Parts: sequence; structure tokens; C-alpha cells
Amino acid sequence: MRLPGADRPLLAFIGGTGPEGRGLALRFGQAGYDVIVGSRSPERAESIAHELSLSLPHANVEGRSNDMAAAEGDMAILTIPYAGLKETLPPLEGPLRGKIVVSAIAPVEFPEGRPVALRVEAGSAAQEVQTCLPKSRVVSAFQTVDAHVLGDLSSELDTDVLVCSDDQEARREVIRMAGDLPGVRALSAGRLSASRYLEEVTALLIVLNRIYKAHSGFRITGIKY
Repeated sequence: MRLPGADRPLLAFIGGTGPEGRGLALRFGQAGYDVIVGSRSPERAESIAHELSLSLPHANVEGRSNDMAAAEGDMAILTIPYAGLKETLPPLEGPLRGKIVVSAIAPVEFPEGRPVALRVEAGSAAQEVQTCLPKSRVVSAFQTVDAHVLGDLSSELDTDVLVCSDDQEARREVIRMAGDLPGVRALSAGRLSASRYLEEVTALLIVLNRIYKAHSGFRITGIKY
């Protein structure tokens, strides 16, 4: 649980036991945030939280079921696979009502092993999240940050994070929060509909990583910050 008087939101990672969720939880824990790792399996969540705690001896990392994580967290970060979105989110509508919910979901599938960005009827995965959670303040961010780099604290982050939302205050809060990660420059990318482009470029980054055997991110040039 968050320590009394803490001035940063308690972050709940819904579906936080996969590489992206673990990596983001690790980096935010290192940056001084208290984090909850959520999972359909509380035992799995507790196991991953214990592993992260070994790398973060001064951080507060807890493991919970997804519904408990959603209820306890001040802000939720979704790192579930796109295929599980419609099953996972409806039961969490109540606990996440009124809260900032960050979608880090990239709808990518791998036919014959090739990464392909899916066409989402709602326009983007983040917009679909907003449909599932109509009373939440949905923000899109972090899709393009490489999970391998996130999970290796010996690797420096060197990337821009583009943040989209129809809620300007929520967008600013996530930009501020992302900027707490060393090596990250967080930029506003406008309304939630722009998330489509971030989600699609994730598939391109996977292609580049395979060609060049790299763990790439990206920087936007020409912006003074």
C-alpha cells in the first residue's frame, strides 16, 4: 500500500505480469512510485511483485488480482494483450470510474510470425478502452517503449513517449509522470484518436528490431522542450 503522505499516484498495472507491465512497473518503482502488479492470478501477481522487489529494495511493490489492483490504485496502466481487452475491462468499470487509465496496448498480431497492426473498429485500442470504461479518463501512452529495455535496469532509456487523450488534464498528468523516468521525454500528441498511429508504429518498430537485431524506440526531431 502507498505510504501516508505520498504525493505521487499509486500505480496499478492491469495485466502487469507480462514483459511490458513488468518493465514499466520496474522503471516507475525505480523512479520512486509505489506500484501494484495486477493479474488474473493473484499468486502470479505476488510472484512477479516479489521478483521486482529484489531489484527495487527501496520501492513498495505489491501483487494483487486485477480487480483488487484496479480498486486500490490511484491510476491504472493497462498492459494486457489486445485480445483480452473486452474480457478484462468490463468487470473493472466500477473500480476504475473517475480514474486516469493509461492504455499501453498495441493491437498487433503475428500471422506466420510477421508483426501486423490490427485494424480496430473503434479506431484504436485506446478508443476501445474508452468505450469499455466510459466513466474513466483514458490516456494513450508507452506503446512504443521496448519491453526488453524497460526490464533491464542496466539499459538507459533514450526515447520519446507520445501521450494522447481527450482529457487535457489527464494528458498533462501522464506527461508529467512519464517525464519522471530518466531518459524519457514525454510529448503531447493531441486527442485520443491519434493513438491509432502510435499503436500502428509499434508493429513497425518490431520489424526494425528484427532486421537490425536491436531494441529501438524513437525521437521526434525539431521540437524544443
